[in-house]
Formats: sequence, C-alpha cells, structure tokens
Amino acid sequence: MAPALLLIAFAILYPLATSVWQSITLREEGTNAYAWVFGNSVYLKIIWRTITTGLFVAAICLAAGYPLAYLISSSGPRVAAVLMVFTILPFWTSLLVRVFAWLILFQPHGIADNALGLIGFDGVLLGTRWAPTIAMAQLLLPFMVLPLVASMRGIDKGLVRAAESLGASPFRAFRAIFLPLSMPGVVAGSLIVFIMSLGFYLAPALLGSPSSSLLAQAMFQQVGSLLNFGRGGALATLLLVVTFGVLGTALAVRRVLSGGRP
Repeated sequence: MAPALLLIAFAILYPLATSVWQSITLREEGTNAYAWVFGNSVYLKIIWRTITTGLFVAAICLAAGYPLAYLISSSGPRVAAVLMVFTILPFWTSLLVRVFAWLILFQPHGIADNALGLIGFDGVLLGTRWAPTIAMAQLLLPFMVLPLVASMRGIDKGLVRAAESLGASPFRAFRAIFLPLSMPGVVAGSLIVFIMSLGFYLAPALLGSPSSSLLAQAMFQQVGSLLNFGRGGALATLLLVVTFGVLGTALAVRRVLSGGRP
C-alpha cells in the first residue's frame, strides 16, 4: 500500500494542507480570506447556488437513473448487458467532447430551443442556470445508475413475489419491500453525484454565464486570474467543509435507514 499512500499524500494531502494554510495566513488588503468570503454577499450566493445545483443534479439523476437501474437488475443477462453498455457508453467519449455536444444542442435557435418552442417555452437555455444543470445530470448519470444496480442485484426478488402471493399489489410490494432495500444504493449514488457536482467546472464555465457561476469557477478566478491564493484557498476549504458535512449527514441517514446498525 506504500506507493498508493505516498501518491495520495503527495497529490492530495500536501496541496490541501497548503491551501488551508494559505487561506489562514495570507491577507488581501489586510483582510482575512474567510472574513472576506462571509462579508461578500456575492460569494455567499455562489456557495448557496453550488449546493442547490448539486441537489438538483442529484435529484434529476435519481429520477432518471432509478427506473433504468431497476430495468437492468430485473432483465435477463443479454438485455441487462445491452442496457449496461449504453449506460457506460458516455465514458468512451472525452468529457470535453460531451460538453461541446451540449453547447451545440443549447445554442440559440438550436434543437433544444426549437423543441421548447413547440411546447410553449420561449427563450434561450444557453447561459442560464439550467443549461449546466441538465448537462451535469447527463454527464453524472452513470455514477447514479451503477451503485443502484449493484444494490438492486443484491435484493432477493423472492421477497417481492412472496408479498404479492400474500395479497399485496405489485406497487405496494415494491413500495414496502423493494424500495426500502434499495435505499443504500440511492444514498450512495446520490452522495457520489452530489459531491462530484460541487466541484464541476467545465460544464458551468462553457454552458452557464457569470451571473450563474458556481464555486469552482469562483476559485479558478481568484487563483488563476487574480492570483489571490488566500481567498481561493478559503473557498476551497469551505467546499471541503460542505463535502464533509454532506458525508456526515449521509452516514447519519444510512444509520437511521439500517435501524441503527453500523
């Protein structure tokens, strides 16, 4: 394990410790970086927008991924293999190419705008908050489906059939038995998608606008453009705190769902 631990220490722990230290010690115009962040309403809105966007992306992925994962877990080997190939097919294409594909779809008077115009919604999606949200949901969907499939394949389908044989309707058997047993996969997939969306940079930068920027863009601006390493480190540290807070909440929820078992 020594090579992996050394790589983690060199590539993650050292830069992280450096960022945290700079966020505490470096001062811009005599102001502490954290005091500047919490005293700036613009960046507080960016932090809140980042969290809510992550929740939206996780909700969209769960709504789209749960039926697909259920279909994969309940289908025969051949159908499940074909569906799994289509699920992981986006991984075969560069992330930059996929984001540019969404840029083409969302361009003014493009396919997306024309389709929305047919149902009575006029306006351009590109540059709004919803363009990167939709693109991020598509890009992160496999990270929701794969944990759900792994969780659902471990559920004994005989329990659902037994409930139906005792008089429960298919929907009630699903709601009372299958859905609770699949909750570990729901929590794991939602957690992965949410945390990954917090640090997403490419899709918001290309599909959004400055008025809908997220925390990763704000960090890049402070460090890459303004060379304010203290403020960039403070934003990165706050993002890390939010991530650990989400992890702690997810562990607490999982403990409750498992009846208090560790």
